[in-house]
Amino acid sequence: SGMAVRMAVLPSPRCLFDDPVQICVAGLQPQQAVTLRASLVDESGELFQAHARYRAGSHGELDLSRSPALGGSYSGVEPMGLLWSLQSKAPYKRLAKRNVLTPFCVDLEVYEGHGDMSHLLGKCTNERWFLGEGVKRISVREGRLKATLFLPPGPGPFPGLIDLYGSGGGLVEYRASLLASRGFVTLALAYMAFEDLPAMPEILELSYFEEAVNFLQKQQQVKDTGIGVLGLSKGADLALSMAAFLPGIKAAVSISGSGFNSFIPLQGDGFTVPPHPYDLGRMKTSDESGLVDFSDILDDHRDPATWDCRIPVERSLAKFLFLSGLDDKNWKSDLYCQDAVQRLQQNGQDVEFCSYSGAGHLLEPPYLPLCQASIHKVLGVFVHWGGQWREHAKAQEDAWRRIQAFFWQHL
Repeated sequence: SGMAVRMAVLPSPRCLFDDPVQICVAGLQPQQAVTLRASLVDESGELFQAHARYRAGSHGELDLSRSPALGGSYSGVEPMGLLWSLQSKAPYKRLAKRNVLTPFCVDLEVYEGHGDMSHLLGKCTNERWFLGEGVKRISVREGRLKATLFLPPGPGPFPGLIDLYGSGGGLVEYRASLLASRGFVTLALAYMAFEDLPAMPEILELSYFEEAVNFLQKQQQVKDTGIGVLGLSKGADLALSMAAFLPGIKAAVSISGSGFNSFIPLQGDGFTVPPHPYDLGRMKTSDESGLVDFSDILDDHRDPATWDCRIPVERSLAKFLFLSGLDDKNWKSDLYCQDAVQRLQQNGQDVEFCSYSGAGHLLEPPYLPLCQASIHKVLGVFVHWGGQWREHAKAQEDAWRRIQAFFWQHL
């Protein structure tokens, strides 16, 4: 028929990174064998790619929300498979967004056949943004704070959130910018390994985090019903500590965390929560891959000798949500969270928790591809994070829905 092959991303080629899209191809031959490829170049020039083999329908059409992949990076009906299965050529790379003011551009191509991808039939680009229309990004260097504030458009008032990443440090903005795009005033807060904040602080001061809460409560667009906090890994136990010790926190989300203080003493007003005892001699390095496994470095958390390191979450009036992956190869987050969940339940407190089979340590916003291993920015070693591709992708979608629903409900 000579009809041109058209490839489209619906409802629009521009979207937020956490938006699902419908990828469609039209103008193929009936039952034609084709290969689809997605390519994304990150900000350091690293190429991430995924591909899947498909067969067109009886009218020469292909719709990834209905057509099953017959193999490649994934198989089966996976509308967003080309995104969540993106993988770098070089091993142990993590796809993360540094500059949230620019999108990730995903190039989508359809090739003839199930073979060598030498004959390109059609292509299009999906621009995936981290900042919604009208969301403001404001750099914050007030008092000791090193943070970035994201404001949704309009007067609000909106619920206010503080967003904390892990012991890799830095000022990580992409989760905060997406949450602001979904209607939360969000403060991404750095607490180590950033500007003049030390890579491995000898102590973390609760007053620094309190300063962040006070700053957020002062913003006129923020509802005065209390602040929410979410954290990943080390950021998760800090989120729980804020909920336990700071009255302004009304809801806390722990992602791949623990119910005790980890690695760095936390100094409060007249008290210090010591770090849970650990021994780096118990870390294991794989001979073949060189990856480091930290999961056995901690002393037994059931030993009462470690209990002064526990975060007294049961003292808090906040609501809690715990999320962890059962295939976390870095941290026994599910086991460590069960302890905090039990303490809350025994105290008659409301707590939600969700463990995802096949999910790894780095539970990120949806469609960020699984990173099974990468370099730890502070420790300078390659760390095994764990996770199975499809299960991890499903867990990220579910966790993202739960986090937003939880904060809307309690703030």
